[in-house]
Amino acid sequence: MASLKDLKNRIASVKATQKITKAMQMVAAAKLRRAQEAAEASRPYAQRMGTVLGNLAAGVQGRDDAPKLMTGTGKEQVHLLLVCTAERGLCGGFNSSIVKLAREHANKLLAEGKDVKIITVGKKGYDALKREFAQHIIEKIELRGLKNIEFKDTKAVGELVLKMFEDEKFDVCTLFYAQFKSVISQIPTAKQLVPAHFEAQEEVAEEGADNALYEYEPGEQEILETLLPRNIAVQIYSAILENAASEQGARMSAMDNATRNAGEMIDKLTLSYNRQRQAQITKELIEIISGAEAL
Repeated sequence: MASLKDLKNRIASVKATQKITKAMQMVAAAKLRRAQEAAEASRPYAQRMGTVLGNLAAGVQGRDDAPKLMTGTGKEQVHLLLVCTAERGLCGGFNSSIVKLAREHANKLLAEGKDVKIITVGKKGYDALKREFAQHIIEKIELRGLKNIEFKDTKAVGELVLKMFEDEKFDVCTLFYAQFKSVISQIPTAKQLVPAHFEAQEEVAEEGADNALYEYEPGEQEILETLLPRNIAVQIYSAILENAASEQGARMSAMDNATRNAGEMIDKLTLSYNRQRQAQITKELIEIISGAEAL
């Protein structure tokens, strides 16, 4: 059984930890608002670009002169996995959920005899994947020094992917990140970047809706050749913003749970301390009374 001094020291240690977790929760809550606003602001642009590209792609589908970013190399042998995680930990299962999805995808591809290459964006993703896929990781990108992530900061990642595709170093590229839903909900997501994949857009005719047909100038092919490379950079930037909001939401939730657990532990340790102290006092009183009676 621990001594009173040990219990007292442990209570003080847990209280100090509780102060840290509480402070981290408040900091995460402050950062979450800005990160959430940035992520939500990027969604309409990325979604609208996807809609426009989807409509344009439908017009050139099956043509011999369709852009290579849309049609691909014609093979699916070499897969590039772009895994985006956080630079720091203490955010619950946020990093591990993204890494788990990427690991399952990589193992599935390797089991099928495919070649896998991995680019990690974020220190935690690299730390988790290097144990099992060290020979497959070809690039490690860290954004630790950036306070507010801007498009220019992530554009280089998109340029790296495009350069590798132009050099025919991969056939398919898949992006892994966490989509922000709420403080307690971040959804690990895998999105195919190359060849460009656009979900079918169903046009719903509504009263008063603009159902006009659009003609593009210059031609559809020229526009696609310009927008498809930019779309890759936009999708990567949007994914990193989603990650930033998800990270702060997960950290806020994790630190709130840690603070509550610390409070419960302090209550239990204090109860044990008081009981042991009372038992020691009672024992001393019995010894004094017994000694007095012996006299």
